[in-house]
Amino acid sequence: MSRPGGVEPIRPRASLRTAVVWEVLREALEGRAKTADRSGLDVLDTGGGTGNFAVPVARLGHRVTVVDPSPDALFALERRAAEAGVTDRVRGVQGDAHGLLGVVEPGGYDMVLCHGVLEYVDDPAEGVRNAVAALREAGSLSLLAAGRGGAVLARALAGHFAEAQHALGDPDGRWGEGDSLPRRFTADELTRLVGEAGLRAVAVHGVRVFADLVPGVLVDTEPGALEALLRLELAAAAEPGFHSVATQLHVLAERG
Repeated sequence: MSRPGGVEPIRPRASLRTAVVWEVLREALEGRAKTADRSGLDVLDTGGGTGNFAVPVARLGHRVTVVDPSPDALFALERRAAEAGVTDRVRGVQGDAHGLLGVVEPGGYDMVLCHGVLEYVDDPAEGVRNAVAALREAGSLSLLAAGRGGAVLARALAGHFAEAQHALGDPDGRWGEGDSLPRRFTADELTRLVGEAGLRAVAVHGVRVFADLVPGVLVDTEPGALEALLRLELAAAAEPGFHSVATQLHVLAERG
């Protein structure tokens, strides 16, 4: 992963939510392309929605298939790809993680992105297995899911101490009936899921370790605060000590 010093000086605040994952993905795609000795890879983005990652990946020259259950999201993806000039490299397919192998070619992709999917599927282990089954022999899996510890910390800092305690002890990491997420994960749980599916976790990163906790007014009004916070996020992402308090967890895995 690139060191914080290589971060571009100005990025929108929304990049705080994606910067860590994007840096890991960009380097992984570059490395995979060199290994495969071809510039354009075949990438599958399951649950890719409107193309937050698919379109930037396509702009790097790769071919991206997005599988999502929402027709509206796929329509927005098509429009977004057109605006970015990558319509010929982005394809949308309606489907979900459960029936993934019925709508895409098994063993046909160099990399599979599974971002924000495991929180909602009935069987997370099946979701990971299906994603792995879509990979080529030397493929890589990018897995992004909500972190359990981050939810506990966020509820506690908001003064909702009973909800924080509930999330701490709940098997799915939920803080109560009003929680919009069906489940959250620890880093150990995610690495175990990829291991059981036949992959090896090569990198684990904490995502949004600080971004969701820092007051927005500070980031928006303090000169240089956004850039400094982004550098801090990138610096802390790979430190295992921060994984337990990250809002999301990212695992990059491969065979072997």
